Amino acid sequence: MKSIALWLSLLLAGCAGPAVVQDGAAQRAVSQQTTTSSIQNRAKIHTELGALYLGSGRFGIAQEEAHLAVSADPDYAPAYNLLALVHMNLKENAAADEEFQKSLKLAPNDPETNNNYGWFLCQTDRPQQSVSHFMAAIKNPLYSTPTKAMTALGICYLKMHDDALAEDFLLKARRGEGGDANVEALYWLSDIYYRHGRYDEARLSLADLHKAMEPNSQSLWLAVRVERKIGDREGEARYASQLRRKFQGSPEYQKLMQGQYE
Repeated sequence: MKSIALWLSLLLAGCAGPAVVQDGAAQRAVSQQTTTSSIQNRAKIHTELGALYLGSGRFGIAQEEAHLAVSADPDYAPAYNLLALVHMNLKENAAADEEFQKSLKLAPNDPETNNNYGWFLCQTDRPQQSVSHFMAAIKNPLYSTPTKAMTALGICYLKMHDDALAEDFLLKARRGEGGDANVEALYWLSDIYYRHGRYDEARLSLADLHKAMEPNSQSLWLAVRVERKIGDREGEARYASQLRRKFQGSPEYQKLMQGQYE
C-alpha cells in the first residue's frame, strides 16, 4: 500500500528531548521535556543533529550522531529512537526493533516513541501489534500531535482490511493540530469511499485534498476513476489530461493508457 506523503516527518517526531520517565500513561513526550543536566543537553544536541541528517538521507552521519548521544548519556531514550529510525530506513529491521525496545524501556509511556514504533510494526507486517502503541499515543492527553497517530492507525487498519475502523480514525484525523487539512487522511478516506461505491463522498474528499496540495499521480488517478463512476466525462477528461501532462512516468499513467480502471 503506497502513501502519498513522506512519512519521515511522522517518524522523526520522537527524536529529540531528554529521557525523563514519568509514572502513568499521561507522560509528556520526551522531546518536550526540559533538559536537566549538561549530559542530557549534549545527548540532545547530538540527537537533534542526527535527526536533521536522517531527514536529508545522510544515514551514516545520523547513526554517528546517535551513537555520540548514547555515549554522552546511555539513559537518553530519544537517541535509541533515532538509531531505530536509521536502521528502519536501511531496512535493518531486527536492529531497528531492538533499538525501539531500548527507547521504550527507558520511556515506556512516551507518545512519540509509541507512535514511531507502531508505524514500524505496521510497515513490517505486524499491524495488529501496532494498535496498542498507536492507542498509547492517541489516548495520552499530553501528546501534542495525536492526529499523526490517528492517521497511521487508520492506514494500518486498511492493511488489516478493516475499512470501518480505518474510516473512523481517518475521519478524526482529517484536520491536523493546526486545523489544516490532513492530506494523508483525506486521500485514504477518498480511497475507502471509492471502493465502497460512495462516489459523491469520494469526490468531495478529493476536492478538499486538492485544495490543500498539488495533485499527484495517485490522487489524479483516483479522481479519474471517481468521475468515471459518477459519469462526469468532462471531469474524467480533465483529471486524465493532468495525469498525462504531469506524470507520464508514473504507474498510474500506465494504467490510464492501458484502460485498467479497476
